[in-house]
Amino acid sequence: MNDGMTRAQQILQSTFGYDNFRHSQAAVIEQLIDGNDAFVLMPTGGGKSLCYQVPALMLNGVAIIVSPLIALMQDQVDALRQLGVSAAFLNSSLTAGEANEIEQRLVNSQIDLLYVAPERLLNPRMLALLERCELSLFAIDEAHCVSQWGHDFRVEYQQLKILHERFPQTPRIALTATADQRTRDEIVSQLQLEQAQVFINSFDRPNITYAISEGNNPKQRLWRFISDNHPNDAGIVYCLSRKKVEAIADWLSDQGRVALPYHAGLSQQVRQRNQQRFLREEGVIIVATIAFGMGIDKPDVRFVAHLSLPKSIEAYYQETGRAGRDGEPASAWMAYGLQDVLTLRQFMQDSTADEAHKRVEHQKLESMLGLCEVISCRRHALLEYFEEESAAACGNCDNCLRPPEKWDGTVAAQKALSTAYRSGQRFGVNYLIDILLGKSEGRVQQNGHDQLSTFGVGTELAQSEWRTVFRQLIALGYITIDSEGFGALRITEKCRPLLRGEQTLDLRKQTKEEKPTRDRKQKNTVRPQDEPLWEALRALRTELAAEFGVPPYVIFHDATLQEMIRIRPNKAAELRQISGVGEQKLQRYGQQFIAEIGKFPLSELLDNRLSDTVNETLMAYQNGSSVEEIARQRETQPSTVYSHLADAIGVGLLEVLEVTRLPSREYDQIVLMIESMAGEENGRLKPVFEAFDEQYDYGVLKCVQASL
Repeated sequence: MNDGMTRAQQILQSTFGYDNFRHSQAAVIEQLIDGNDAFVLMPTGGGKSLCYQVPALMLNGVAIIVSPLIALMQDQVDALRQLGVSAAFLNSSLTAGEANEIEQRLVNSQIDLLYVAPERLLNPRMLALLERCELSLFAIDEAHCVSQWGHDFRVEYQQLKILHERFPQTPRIALTATADQRTRDEIVSQLQLEQAQVFINSFDRPNITYAISEGNNPKQRLWRFISDNHPNDAGIVYCLSRKKVEAIADWLSDQGRVALPYHAGLSQQVRQRNQQRFLREEGVIIVATIAFGMGIDKPDVRFVAHLSLPKSIEAYYQETGRAGRDGEPASAWMAYGLQDVLTLRQFMQDSTADEAHKRVEHQKLESMLGLCEVISCRRHALLEYFEEESAAACGNCDNCLRPPEKWDGTVAAQKALSTAYRSGQRFGVNYLIDILLGKSEGRVQQNGHDQLSTFGVGTELAQSEWRTVFRQLIALGYITIDSEGFGALRITEKCRPLLRGEQTLDLRKQTKEEKPTRDRKQKNTVRPQDEPLWEALRALRTELAAEFGVPPYVIFHDATLQEMIRIRPNKAAELRQISGVGEQKLQRYGQQFIAEIGKFPLSELLDNRLSDTVNETLMAYQNGSSVEEIARQRETQPSTVYSHLADAIGVGLLEVLEVTRLPSREYDQIVLMIESMAGEENGRLKPVFEAFDEQYDYGVLKCVQASL
């Protein structure tokens, strides 16, 4: 390791509290400190910011960070100041006096990192000011905003090439979490990064579980997903329209959750207040249009849900990537149905873009629909879109966890297509389904369509199943939507071989909605015996966050608190070894966390690696409850409680005679019987149980067996 990278490693440890660089961070940093440009694609939560923050603390001068989001600059700067870094921002939220003070500090080389929006940076006065400063580097965050093909296009980003022209000796780094090949090429071209070293990390986010939920009543399915999986967690729910955002936020609030709306139609004051509550309070759900989310650093967002289909896989990946930035398990859930397909198809056909843009929009929509309809692994399909190879099955998406069934839908497809054609290609889905099901009342009879050869030929499928068939035929391109015909369905050239019987068509079988389970047990973040300390540390973190005016995660991430619980440090040197604890944080509030940990000593019995359910029993046992009392409290059988205690006996945490209250003579008799039958019965206790005429509970016998 050269001197520069040795220094980088020291800064990583002392300032940021991490032992090792991740992904390609070290190589990117070396590129910048050598004076060269870099283009970095790294997944959300992968540590992109360290790629420019570490060099900014190593090089002489100020690093200029181009960020598109004024609303988040305050939190980004506050987080750096908590680490003892001299950071500032210049944006319209400052008074003239505050801005002048920061500009003076900038000229006097008293700032290490300065955050600015592209609009301000491009101002001639700002560029002239920078020419009076010593600059260490330019970091262009969210670089995908440069792409006219992208979902976050900002025209100002295309003008940032001026940085290369005005400051040719200052290294530049462009960073993004999402870019297909077309977008990458445009970033390089627009920002004149042809000489930059390109660092492409894996797009995979293995901690995220991807699931797409088909069917009707998406609102109820959303609530079932949240209440079953994330009853107390922070999350984001995306909707297509402002009206729907407000309706869903109100509805979730009525269900007892703290749910806040966010969209461009709200005043800046309301948006800012709701965003701050989401960042600084625990368990808040933000319901938003796609106007929300870019640059959000909140690490403990446990789920992202979509009630409307994104227009591209890039948008889907970018939005779902806001979940689980801390690397802990998180969910990406999306409701999907026929109406989504109809809406997006209509949107594409009504587009006023030029033909080139329409072609790209069409390709992106086809890919998004393909991801929704895929029968194989969703993660594999997602990564394949970004041209990344991966295992055929990830084991952590809905298709891998609950493989969907497929069926030969050839005949059903032929019936659906024939009905659309024979009725004049002038009607929507519901009308065509009425014909297939033989419903002769109303318009069907008036139009004489009860006389069609396909009238009533589809009674083998229910209405909901026909909607699934039509959804897939539209998604797969066999049917298109006539935008001038008020949403009428028209068959395409693609369906000719299918209608002629020259090809077959496998369709995805409609998934049955899972019935909600009663009192479904949630996976605990920490062990039951650690819950009191976990809550105490979180409370202390919230108190300190309020004192310093920052979100709780700026004090310490959940992962850092969890490591404190595992290690239970009782002096500063031990706390310093925990990931995420740097020198400044150690000095500022290290002793407060050590003192809090000291209030919750852990007994030898509970200092174990046994399961949560066993530890819940051990906690009750330690508090003096009898086996029968524990069984009543936990609504289980005494034999189950004995089985839990047997696990503790087996690892030497409990004495068998104390647990079973057996006289020594009886214990010896049971041991003798178990040992005498060991060879022929291979550890089975039923013969022992029967040999003693069912005198001893199975759980008691298991305790004795565990002691051997």
